[in-house]
Amino acid sequence: MLKRTLPLLAIALICFATGMAVNDELTKADLFAAARVLGLDFLDDDEVELMLEDVQEQTATLEKLGEISIDNGVSPALAFNPVLRPDQLPASNTVSAPAAAPDVLTVNATTTPLQWMTVKQLGTLIKGGDITSRQLTEFFLKRLKEHDPTLHCVITLTEERALAQADKMDAELAAGKYRGPLHGIPYGAKDLLAAKGYKTTWGAKPYRDQTIDVDAAVIEQLDEAGAVLVAKLTLGALAWGDVWYGEMTRNPWDPTKGSSGSSAGSASAVAAGLVPFAIGTETLGSIVSPSTVCGTTGLRPTFGRVSRYGAMALSWSMDKVGPITRTAEDAGLVLAHMAHYDPRDAHAIEAGFQYRWPTEAARGKRIGYLKSVMDGDYPFHEQDSTVLAALRGRGYELVPIELPEAPDISFILSVEAAAAFDALTRSNQDDELTRQVRRAWPNTFRTAHFVPAVAYVQANRLRRQLMEDMDKVLTEADVDVYVNPSWHSSSLFITNMTGHPCISVPNGMNAEGTPTSVTFTGKLFHEQAIVDVAHAYQMASEWEEVHPEGF
Repeated sequence: MLKRTLPLLAIALICFATGMAVNDELTKADLFAAARVLGLDFLDDDEVELMLEDVQEQTATLEKLGEISIDNGVSPALAFNPVLRPDQLPASNTVSAPAAAPDVLTVNATTTPLQWMTVKQLGTLIKGGDITSRQLTEFFLKRLKEHDPTLHCVITLTEERALAQADKMDAELAAGKYRGPLHGIPYGAKDLLAAKGYKTTWGAKPYRDQTIDVDAAVIEQLDEAGAVLVAKLTLGALAWGDVWYGEMTRNPWDPTKGSSGSSAGSASAVAAGLVPFAIGTETLGSIVSPSTVCGTTGLRPTFGRVSRYGAMALSWSMDKVGPITRTAEDAGLVLAHMAHYDPRDAHAIEAGFQYRWPTEAARGKRIGYLKSVMDGDYPFHEQDSTVLAALRGRGYELVPIELPEAPDISFILSVEAAAAFDALTRSNQDDELTRQVRRAWPNTFRTAHFVPAVAYVQANRLRRQLMEDMDKVLTEADVDVYVNPSWHSSSLFITNMTGHPCISVPNGMNAEGTPTSVTFTGKLFHEQAIVDVAHAYQMASEWEEVHPEGF
């Protein structure tokens, strides 16, 4: 019975995907053709004969399913959780951040222009009364208006909302109420995060006039922290690349080139000094990649730490929301203000994060590194080698590790994305998306309809095995953090599948004059540890203080 029933749904999917009318009688030839597409080589003539009626019924069911309208915000009943055992969770559920920058911090506005100051520095100016939130907000709004025609990094300015929030923060400070280091600090958000009263376009022409009448959880939490949303920033259409319905978002280091994506506008705007920090998202590289290209610091949190309520769903089991900043310590600070548990996200995990300002490395602290990769020859090898030397110089002990072999299960993302945008595909509105090539969403959505449900489940079983293998590697090596090439290793793919956090920081320039980066990856919920190591490296390198000319 099992052998007979397993291929039924898959073959029904093929028959449905090929456009066969429900009232058409299926033939054995139809099923054999479908089986060939699916790679099912275990069916004989009698078995196919027996399957015909059941596949016909399932095809009718699938057509009815395709007619049901399901909101993008409705997640599947099966919720992904990266946690394998209770001791991987933080001991406390409390989420907290420093009340202010250290008292010893001094800020010299005459030597460091406002646009290049860190969140920590700007917060010190606001708390000390050296600048108001209104003045700072107007300053960054002006810069966004001035440089967006070059960078194409803004979809919508939220000027009215921003000025109202800035005035509110100034009034509170005057009355003695200080919300913390984000009090009055402007920022931008990737335009897949909803904000009341403004369009949420997802960077795609079919949704360019869409409004969603909620504030995303991240925006709610940053409002509560006192931050000021000044712009909704570009993303590659439906979170792929740097091409959106208006243009291609540009790299401030070379505006003839794209910024990479899909958190394109977030990285471009931070790199150009148009906002002190921005919010991006990552499913399979969308924080790490633009942060690398644009020379920003990008923190991808543990899966489930940050609520995705009010965010566009692309892959329910892989989407993550994180900050893009100038420094590691700013990234940790922003994360601490947006990591509060939110049950409106069905995949959210209640996990504490008591962020503290990074401290100097302790002598002998162990860090893993991907020896077989980093000892070899690959792009950015020279820059990455200087990182290893700098870490040794800061007192870290580098421990060689090797990652487990990654199974070929990337179609998990394609299948979930195709489900998230099934209505777009069925209505043929996907023809309105700007990119119509093989490696773009329209073709990927259509192709994913030919992935059998059984294969999707099997891939997720292999994913579970990968999670266990990763946990074993880090446990046996006795490391909380390892360093890896941002692009030229399997780490980016593996950890987006397993849910581990990482932070990428600039570590040099390539021959074309654009930035390179290195990535520090941590155990689940070890964001403090990866921020600490990244900060230690930034204290030794100062690449985060190098900025593009003309901005």
